[in-house]
Amino acid sequence: MPVVGMVGGGQLARMTAQAAVGLGATFRVLAASESESAALVTHDVVVGSHLSPPDVAAFAADCDVVTFDHEHVPGAVLASLESSGVLVRPGSAALRHTQDKLAMRDALTSLGVPCPRYAPVSSVADVEAFADGYWPVVLKAVSGGYDGKGVWVCSSPLSAAEVIGYRIALLAEEFVPFRRELAALVARSPSGQGAAYPVVQTVQVDGICREVIAPAPGLNPEVASAASALGLRITSAFGVVGLLAVELFETPAGGLLVNELAMRPHNSGHWTIDGARTSQFEQHLRAVLDLPLGSCTPSGSFAVMANVLGGTDSDIYDRYIHVMAADPAVKVHFYGKEVRLGRKIGHVTIVGDSGDNVEAVRDRARRAASYLRWGTEDGD
Repeated sequence: MPVVGMVGGGQLARMTAQAAVGLGATFRVLAASESESAALVTHDVVVGSHLSPPDVAAFAADCDVVTFDHEHVPGAVLASLESSGVLVRPGSAALRHTQDKLAMRDALTSLGVPCPRYAPVSSVADVEAFADGYWPVVLKAVSGGYDGKGVWVCSSPLSAAEVIGYRIALLAEEFVPFRRELAALVARSPSGQGAAYPVVQTVQVDGICREVIAPAPGLNPEVASAASALGLRITSAFGVVGLLAVELFETPAGGLLVNELAMRPHNSGHWTIDGARTSQFEQHLRAVLDLPLGSCTPSGSFAVMANVLGGTDSDIYDRYIHVMAADPAVKVHFYGKEVRLGRKIGHVTIVGDSGDNVEAVRDRARRAASYLRWGTEDGD
């Protein structure tokens, strides 16, 4: 059976390991420590750094294909693997568009993909010229940002000056007064087969995804189809192998703008474990192994996923029992992480049927996530 190596030992690798069991693939992880989320549940764990060329090369030597649970492996390391004959999926050329936001914006713009107005900036004067009197302006780190980190909404030149002072490569983008945020999750195999999950609505709080509703309620079917087609078009143009998550702004007029890209399993697809015929984690493995892709058909009328963040009490077992007893339809997934305030430690999913009300199910998911965090159903 093929050996799939995933660089990164976080919760995405942990959930991919579970999917590998069903496929019969041998799964190994390069983790920073033996206590990382995926290392706790994976038999074949190599402890090393994704920033170390020798560590990554030694890990890859025993894999048939290498993939990732994050975008932070340096491009030079990936290129070195490829030049030595290692099968890297997605490859370094594709991953560059998730590692370098300016390269992503330039490439998307060249394809005619709608994006927010943007420009590289290196001084307050650059930001002021870009703003042209219209504030706020969004500043983004060109590389290294995730979960709201590396993104600053600046309301004035003074706040922009603070970010400029960090002396990192920056990109300025227009502030988009969007109606809501959406995500299109698609997959592509080396053979060129593509598959698309229903377009979902995501709810972000302080830059962290807190809730996903699949499919996005009330989304015009033509807009949903266009979003999925856009995702598949990007996978083909960029040579993506595996999953691609396209994070989108839905504008008040109903149009779409691309916000971010991720070439790996994604928070917007966690609902697929319980709510789709093929989970995103199995789909990613199928794609990187060039197996026929699985069905993306939902297993219910809709699904709601709510992230569970750490609270102030690390003893969650009693609360876990309460949630299971109070609402047996709630599926709880924990990541084996130490509880820290505000840290993602798991998620809950409820799959609804035609007789359920979406808002009522959203309320149930929120209450379950709140109880697991705080011990009360009316927290945030």
